Amino acid sequence: MRKKISVVIPTYNEEENVIPIHAAVKELFSQSQGVGLLSDYDYEILFIDNKSTDSTREKLRQICRDDKNVRAILNSKNFGQFNSPYYGLMQTTGDCSIMLCADFQDPIELIPTLVKEWENGHKTVCCVKTSSRENALVRFARTVYYKTIKKLSSIEQIEHFTGFGLYDKSFIEVLRSLDDSMPFLRGIVAELSPELKIIEYRQAKRRAGKTKNNWYTLYDAAMISFTSYTKIGLRLATIFGSVMSVFGLLIALVYLILKLLFWDNFPGGSVPVLIGVFGFGSVQLFFIGFLGEYILSINTRLMKRPLVVEEERINFEKPS
Repeated sequence: MRKKISVVIPTYNEEENVIPIHAAVKELFSQSQGVGLLSDYDYEILFIDNKSTDSTREKLRQICRDDKNVRAILNSKNFGQFNSPYYGLMQTTGDCSIMLCADFQDPIELIPTLVKEWENGHKTVCCVKTSSRENALVRFARTVYYKTIKKLSSIEQIEHFTGFGLYDKSFIEVLRSLDDSMPFLRGIVAELSPELKIIEYRQAKRRAGKTKNNWYTLYDAAMISFTSYTKIGLRLATIFGSVMSVFGLLIALVYLILKLLFWDNFPGGSVPVLIGVFGFGSVQLFFIGFLGEYILSINTRLMKRPLVVEEERINFEKPS
């Protein structure tokens, strides 16, 4: 019996890329000559669109009309950069699933290598960027983030892993069973995936269009990983809060003694007040905000909202 490979391609305003990425993936599975042939496998391509505002959806409908190996899920709203791809993985029917970006920054020529490693027994094959053509400052910030989260987390995090890789159907079942309303796939793979294999690659330049990532989305990703996989924020708040409390009490005690001894001649009476208001207050505000990120993460998960709400499914079999 032929094995089936699912390729999941999340989209958001990728009107210039959806048709070329479909053609490239289809060509890869139809090649009859070359290294690492995939023509012996059945395949499906699953697009999941996060409420694009350009012509992406019209082009996806066109692709689905012309190719019955392609399926599409159109979300009713934009549910974020993590929920939509995760949900797409859970809808696959293949013996393994491959996550792939629509902008060609994830090299599709690596797919035969991923499949080969899967056939060798690896349940998850992660693709890790060794270099990229992104902004140098962004690359530096990413590197610092990955180094930091790796050092602080009790889970061995995977540096420069964005989700591009192959997942066996047994691991897809793990994803389906988690019931996490704010899933962070990168951390989940590092924590739960068995028989992990790392493949390195150089990230190419985006083929067309503009990246949807910005400093806010990068911050959002960083906070989700910190609050999900580290305790350092809570521990720092406890430790620094205790130290600053003792320090504040000592300053208050010294100030009281000096005031009693030199009631009329004690200079700079407002200095300790300024230290308390601006110094200790800034530290408190910082950690209140940090603790708020943990509370936000807990609150989102407790509400148990769906990962996405579908507006339309195309080329899916109707349930019997």
